[in-house]
Amino acid sequence: MRLALPRPADHPLSQTAAAAGWTPVPFPVTRLVPTGTPPPFDLATGADALIVLSPSGARAAAPLLPPGMKVLAQGLGTADALGRKDLDLMLASVPRAEALWEILQQRFPDGGTFVLVRGERSREYLERVARDTAWRIEAWVTHGEAPILPLPDLPPVDAVLAMSPLQAQVLAGMAQDCMRFAWGEATAQAFERAGQPVAGWCEPKVSAYHTMLSAPFKEVNP
Repeated sequence: MRLALPRPADHPLSQTAAAAGWTPVPFPVTRLVPTGTPPPFDLATGADALIVLSPSGARAAAPLLPPGMKVLAQGLGTADALGRKDLDLMLASVPRAEALWEILQQRFPDGGTFVLVRGERSREYLERVARDTAWRIEAWVTHGEAPILPLPDLPPVDAVLAMSPLQAQVLAGMAQDCMRFAWGEATAQAFERAGQPVAGWCEPKVSAYHTMLSAPFKEVNP
């Protein structure tokens, strides 16, 4: 069984698909585009730390960070993407926003002001959980997502995986004869709104993804 997914062959999600018995087929349909938006305020004087959720955000923010700035990174890949040796870097115990919230409270027990680097379609967990607390979080949207134009032709596959609502919107029109899987409930809902129900969706973590692809399923095409 062949699964088209928007990650290269050596990516952990491709490797996880292979471990679950699928043949991964790299097939990106969207790309990240910088917004060019500046930070919400002077990072050197107005922020206690920066929070970075993804490698894309790290690459966008890195040139603008003052030396010595405290940075909380979600995962080693995000930390590596900063490409800076002059930052005070802190890594979450697991690459999840929930773990970042824990380390934020541990390292800054009295609260403070923090800049959150994220994309346009972030699930906004940190903003929600920090609301009305001593931890003030200001979002800095550094990148967004856009379809690849012209769209590539879907290769011969049995199923597709969308990892964002926009990817689901794009794939819904070209994968009507395939099973459809979704990374996150919002992505599954985007497939549903397009009239293309999913064979399965998972919480956005690798273990849930592996469970989804390993479970028995049936075709759900209309």
